[in-house]
Amino acid sequence: MLYPLTFEPIFQERVWGGRTLETLFAKPLPPGQCIGESWEIADLPGTASVITNGPLAGHDLRWLMQNHADDLLGDLPHNGRFPWLAKLLDAQADLSVQVHPPANVAAQLGGKPKTEAWFVSHADSDARLIAGLRPGVSRETFEAQLGTVDFPLCLNELPVTAGDALFLPSGQLHALGAGTVVFEIQQNSDTTYRVYDWNRPGLDGQPRPLHLAEALQCIDFDEEMPRLHAREYEPDNDHVTRLIALAPEAFRLEHIQMETDAAIVLPGEGVRIVAVTDGCLTLDGAGETLQLSPGQFALVPACAETPTARGVDAQFLLTQAA
Repeated sequence: MLYPLTFEPIFQERVWGGRTLETLFAKPLPPGQCIGESWEIADLPGTASVITNGPLAGHDLRWLMQNHADDLLGDLPHNGRFPWLAKLLDAQADLSVQVHPPANVAAQLGGKPKTEAWFVSHADSDARLIAGLRPGVSRETFEAQLGTVDFPLCLNELPVTAGDALFLPSGQLHALGAGTVVFEIQQNSDTTYRVYDWNRPGLDGQPRPLHLAEALQCIDFDEEMPRLHAREYEPDNDHVTRLIALAPEAFRLEHIQMETDAAIVLPGEGVRIVAVTDGCLTLDGAGETLQLSPGQFALVPACAETPTARGVDAQFLLTQAA
């Protein structure tokens, strides 16, 4: 029988990365590298998270999907891969302005759809996120400004502080701004089309490729103005819950704050990802007890009946099927 699982993070060097994951979450970053991403739960071709706890330690998520998919996912539909990718991102510089393909376009372009959500863990005083276009920017204006010094004026910027959250449906132009550290939950896809990369070289000293033709097929030029999610929490037994994302084709994401030291049954059902944002959380299920600190993630399999969580002032993100 499966039990709540923890995994070894997979670190990714990025031109916009830094070392904040080391100081903020005690991640054991490789020396001398600017780490932009820590893949906490991943099942991508050639890259799968390795289990670190219990009798299955040493096996990876690919092995789990090949041998125990029913116990892990329950009745959640899948294409042979784990459906979500969970990350921490450290942006010491702006990420490229990019878009991910909606489902109705992804197949035509040979990619996969990618809806995602961000929860801001740290933000410098002048930090911002980029999401969508400024009011009045038409497709024609956008195309005319591509590649010019005035292109950033087309972008909608959202000032942020720690605790803010943003839902990013596929088809929405976006970029993580410098001075932010975020938890990211996304569909299991690595399809990204870059529109603008701030005229900088990549890690190899060469400009990173842009994908303008593909991006123009993906961007939703008619979307409503993106906004940060309101910090509104609904009370429940010994905790409060804030809904961040509800995307039937992707996932449901909530932020939960514990209010007492009483144990609660982990909300929701089926396979779930727990990611601690503040405080320390104790997670019990199927005979396994995990002590999770900020920046740590756990995967709760569908077969683990009535797992419980407890921790005074602990706060965590909970991902499950929508």
